[in-house]
Amino acid sequence: MKEPPRAAVLDVGCYSAHLMVVETSLTRPLVSHKVRLRLDRALDDANRISQDGIDHIAAAVAEVQERLQDVRVSAFLAFATSSVRDAANASQVVTRVAKRTGLELRLLSGEREARMSYTACRSWFGATDALAVLDIGGGTVELAAGDARRPAFARSLPLGARTLTRSGLSLPKLRATLPGRIAEALPKDALAALSEGRAVGCSKVFQQLAELTGSRSRLRAADLAEWIPRLAKMTPRQRAKLPGISRHRARQSLAGAVAAEALMGATGHETIEISPWSTKEGLLLNLLRAQGN
Repeated sequence: MKEPPRAAVLDVGCYSAHLMVVETSLTRPLVSHKVRLRLDRALDDANRISQDGIDHIAAAVAEVQERLQDVRVSAFLAFATSSVRDAANASQVVTRVAKRTGLELRLLSGEREARMSYTACRSWFGATDALAVLDIGGGTVELAAGDARRPAFARSLPLGARTLTRSGLSLPKLRATLPGRIAEALPKDALAALSEGRAVGCSKVFQQLAELTGSRSRLRAADLAEWIPRLAKMTPRQRAKLPGISRHRARQSLAGAVAAEALMGATGHETIEISPWSTKEGLLLNLLRAQGN
């Protein structure tokens, strides 16, 4: 009997390296193994990842490789998100990790990440009508929209939670200017597409904000407007005690909330639904589908 297709994806992000292995269902992974990373602490003022940071990535990849030896897969992809992709020494990081582990991390473009997030959200909701997907990362935000299996539009903007936190701009200025910056960066037809249909947020930022405001399934702009001033008055340690705000994301949680508010304002959505699936799941779906053809 032919074995069912089995796919694995390693997602190296700012806070963890996450290996997921699936066979037929993404909701019941065969393996879900995380190794903690703190690349936000490894970035210097020139946006270079330190040698310690590279060592931590290599060690995490090596640990994941050991875990992967316990399960046979027919398709495997390892990628790094914007925390590595947008670092000034990204190519050096990839080269050194490959030399240490034998595994070369792929640096997906922000547009490719947006397309994969769209794929994941459409599968999660089983949507057949217009879909607008919003994804807030540390370095960038990704947007995609369409009414078919593949998005008609996908774009990445350098306005992630970590980027905004490091920008040094005041909260009033960020809230006043960010929606306009997003709208100006997008073609009119893309902005129109993003304003239509079902709006979905598919990142940890959106998930945590939804929980903070009292719901795991949706996020309302009105709730964000109430919470942003409250978050601004808190220290990161105080924010980390709130529902949904993890300790390692507490410092940039305010910027994440501002980014979410701006994205919803620019695209004209008062409420968005939350998807637990994002880029990693989109890649897994593509790998499984490719083997099924």
